[in-house]
Amino acid sequence: METRVAVISLIVTQPEAVEELNAILHTYSSYIIGRMGLPYRQKNVNIICVAVDAPQNIISAMSGKLGLLAGVNTKTVYSNVIAKE
Repeated sequence: METRVAVISLIVTQPEAVEELNAILHTYSSYIIGRMGLPYRQKNVNIICVAVDAPQNIISAMSGKLGLLAGVNTKTVYSNVIAKE
């Protein structure tokens, strides 16, 4: 199975979305390389960056579910690195 390295960037504007966001990330935790969260208190938003190594369909599913959350904006960037598992 081929996997890709990608980064999912999220901006969270509604704190009540964080619990469901964390539940989704936990579901895909075996694919997550690392995660960094930055609270930007002056603007009342949280900025989260999630690095993943997963098959294309898994990355798309995770990004799609995160993007459907109210108060969460996402953008996914894919690397050109494709590897066989």
